Amino acid sequence: MGELLIPILIVVLASAVAYRLLLGARRSCDGTRAMSVLSRLLHRTNSNQSVKDSARSDHRVFPARLGSARPRQAKEGGLDCRVQLTRQKKDNCVFDAFDVEICGSISARRDTDNATLKVSIMDITDGAAKAKPVQARVKQWQIQDSSPQGGGPLIFCYNADLGRLPRQVTTLSDWMSVAQLHVDWLRFARKGKRNLQFNTSILSCESGKELACGKCTFAYENPDFGYIDLEENIRRTKTFAVALAFAVSAADDKLYDCEVEFIKDWARANIGGAQASDKVRRKLEKALNETIAFFRDGKQLDTYEICKEVVEIAPLAERYDILDLCLYVAQANGSVAAEELDVLKDLANWLEVDTNRFREMMGKILPVSMCEVKDAEVILGVTSDMSGENALEHLNKEYIKWNSRVTNSNPEIQSQADQMLKLIAEARSRYVVPDPSN
Repeated sequence: MGELLIPILIVVLASAVAYRLLLGARRSCDGTRAMSVLSRLLHRTNSNQSVKDSARSDHRVFPARLGSARPRQAKEGGLDCRVQLTRQKKDNCVFDAFDVEICGSISARRDTDNATLKVSIMDITDGAAKAKPVQARVKQWQIQDSSPQGGGPLIFCYNADLGRLPRQVTTLSDWMSVAQLHVDWLRFARKGKRNLQFNTSILSCESGKELACGKCTFAYENPDFGYIDLEENIRRTKTFAVALAFAVSAADDKLYDCEVEFIKDWARANIGGAQASDKVRRKLEKALNETIAFFRDGKQLDTYEICKEVVEIAPLAERYDILDLCLYVAQANGSVAAEELDVLKDLANWLEVDTNRFREMMGKILPVSMCEVKDAEVILGVTSDMSGENALEHLNKEYIKWNSRVTNSNPEIQSQADQMLKLIAEARSRYVVPDPSN
């Protein structure tokens, strides 16, 4: 992870020199995708068929029978399959499912064989050589993936008992539905248009021998992030977190050493990692040093655009982690400038987190005594566009919360409560306008 993130970090945070460094770096498929997104970010900084029609058979499998509802001649031991996306309803729940159908012939050594069905799915969007397994969300259909490019012990493999074969050569002269695979059982490799290859096998229960097999491809539009997307998004989000943390530190046109060291330590732990090689660590240090130079030269990032990217790719919990990092950066030198508070307020807004929860985080990490300017809108959450009645109601809730802490046994909490009550009183006189009719 660290080796991939370091060139990305340089592109996001540093100058054109770092961009050239990235272009010279080893490119993986995943790294190229991330570079494309982050290069655009740097550019902004410096410039201030119906469902059924989508079911397709694989032309390499039984081409003479392709698209035929009734196979003309059943090839011995040959199986054809097709898939359709259907909408199912069960127990008042509506869900999408892949309906797998087969036809053809199944050859067994004897007519007493019991047969079982196995269906697995591969994502072949990037070609067979770069095929990725479709993973299982439900434990029932998970098997261990031992392939080098595998995604762990979560590969999807559906199994069902078909019962005893009636004869040595069993011919299915028409399409027969053998499996309905719920879409929500599956975790795909990536979001968007995917070409899925369904591999269907009939096995002997007694010997485990494959009696017949077939495969088909299906074009599917996946609306959700895939497991590869999620891994990339985690890496990108950590990179964005470092960018935003430096933006908070530089908000008052100063980069204090204690703030810089805090960010560097976080990056070493979350980007480099304990298992990083010396080479990776050296690259990370170079990237961080170029980042510091970037901000000390007075350059700025478009934090709004970065936050937009983060909201698109990161779940809410990770956005709170970013704010947690930024709050501790602001805390590092023991005093919070008004400019830092403004940036923090913007980040919380643009990252679309809950305002009350963010203020609770602020209250724990940045007590009011640290703030050079006592900004009631940031600290208390009251705003000028509130009506007098709403402002009073909001401030009364804050008063109840902080008044209960005046007698706390911890002197620091007592002191913070006293200062908050004073700020609440000042905010009442400013935001709660008396009704002239009274």
